[in-house]
Amino acid sequence: MIEIAVVIKNVCKKLFDVDIEPELTRPDEQFGDYATNIALRISKQLGKNPREVAEAIKAEISSDDIVSLEIAGPGFINIRLTDSVLWELAKIQTGKLASDMKVVIETNNPNPFKAMHIGHAFNAIIADTIANLAEYAGAEIHRVSYHGDIGQHVGRSMYSLLKFVEGNPAKLHTIADAERNSLMSKMYAEGSRAYKEDETAKAEIDQLASDSFTREDPVYREVYEVCMDWSFREIDSNVARLGNKPIEKRYLESQADALGVQTVKAHTPGVFIENDGAYVFPGSKYGSFDNVFVSSKGRGLYGARDLGLIQLKHQDFQAQKSMIVTAEEQRDYFKGVIKAAELCLPELAGVTTNISTGTVKLSTGKMSSRDGDVLEIGWLFEQISQAVAQRGSAASDNIVTGALRYQFLKARIGSDVMFDIEESTSLQGNTGPYLQYAHARARSILAKSTVELEGLTTELEADERSLLRKVGEYHEVVGKAVSELMPHLVCTYLYELAQTFNRFYEHNRVIDDPRQSVRLQLVQKYADTLKSGLSILNISAPDHM
Repeated sequence: MIEIAVVIKNVCKKLFDVDIEPELTRPDEQFGDYATNIALRISKQLGKNPREVAEAIKAEISSDDIVSLEIAGPGFINIRLTDSVLWELAKIQTGKLASDMKVVIETNNPNPFKAMHIGHAFNAIIADTIANLAEYAGAEIHRVSYHGDIGQHVGRSMYSLLKFVEGNPAKLHTIADAERNSLMSKMYAEGSRAYKEDETAKAEIDQLASDSFTREDPVYREVYEVCMDWSFREIDSNVARLGNKPIEKRYLESQADALGVQTVKAHTPGVFIENDGAYVFPGSKYGSFDNVFVSSKGRGLYGARDLGLIQLKHQDFQAQKSMIVTAEEQRDYFKGVIKAAELCLPELAGVTTNISTGTVKLSTGKMSSRDGDVLEIGWLFEQISQAVAQRGSAASDNIVTGALRYQFLKARIGSDVMFDIEESTSLQGNTGPYLQYAHARARSILAKSTVELEGLTTELEADERSLLRKVGEYHEVVGKAVSELMPHLVCTYLYELAQTFNRFYEHNRVIDDPRQSVRLQLVQKYADTLKSGLSILNISAPDHM
């Protein structure tokens, strides 16, 4: 199969001595399979009419893979390919865009001692899918996580937990597995309330927060270790239920703290400024804000720990790219942290990237529980399961996960997501379950056939060609999604593909039709492509629903 862009580039060089990379787009099907505006782009520098340039290019191109070249409008060139080329384009291809790239990406970051909320799930799903895209493109992917095992949230929870156990950590071992997450949420809420309402409690919590990883008290240590274990079991369970792939390594703030503080002090003065004993990064000079990395008491704060983490990840993986997915409100913070890291460690310039997501809002308007806490992911799982069951479908984890992931992924990264539980579970419209059902439907058609498929035909009817053309767009869409880190492009394509198949199937019989063989091959290509796209989104493609 010819490389159309290469042919056009060579023709432009031969005819006009111009070096230019042609841009190919997908026009409406009635106009062709590809289109290029190359004649319009070079006509000005040539001082010629763009249609004349287009006609010259058309006359020079000769290929058995092209059925026709047509000039449209002021000088667009529409290109129609042979059916055999469309069959070739419809082959699923793993990419090579990033085959020499090593990438480390944080795919989940919920903190222990707190419940995992919807925002955590949103960022985890986005990060995991970006990792899938890079993996599909041939990159070597390392999925990691990062969690706050020290700090204010730990102090608040431990304050309540120590009162709960009353000096007897064994009390925790009487808590049933199913009750542990509820207890942890309750303890954090009580600690937060005490922090706001009781000055004595506030002072005690601040102390617990400041020395949470150095305190030697045996009761404290046992409660801390038990609840850390509970927290990570819950986090791992939730992340698995989200459909995310397993992480390779878990990092903790306490592990990054010392290295971060050391780096800050080693680059003061220079990168950092000492002010009344605190170490400040002057981020306002770099489009961020001035941020204290080390407190006047010598304790590392968030910036120092993230600076340490950047180095730990580099030591462990030596990746060319390191990605962090966070909420939009952390954009300026990470701009400062990444700049500080590049100034301290010039060899890491350009390695770390922060990808900012929007916020999640429920269509009901409800985003917090009665006591003001943000909604936990367990609540959303339950609501989706109930909605699926009410539609008469088995509320399998695969369908629930498909509904959740797709609703998050179909929106452009950076935009807010309006999560409608009823809409997300529908078997009609742009939803995960709809695409899962579309795949199952295609597999059921294939299962009905007992004939042996013949060789590929190069003579397609109009509806057949339309479906094959859409299937053939897959590798281009995924390539663009990879280069732009935009999973929503895959979602949009899969929905359009399913709609194209529905139109085809509505007007064309497959089983027991004289053209059964070629149409079964089209259904096979369609189903395989749909499954491949869903796998990038980490959504299962069931054979039956």
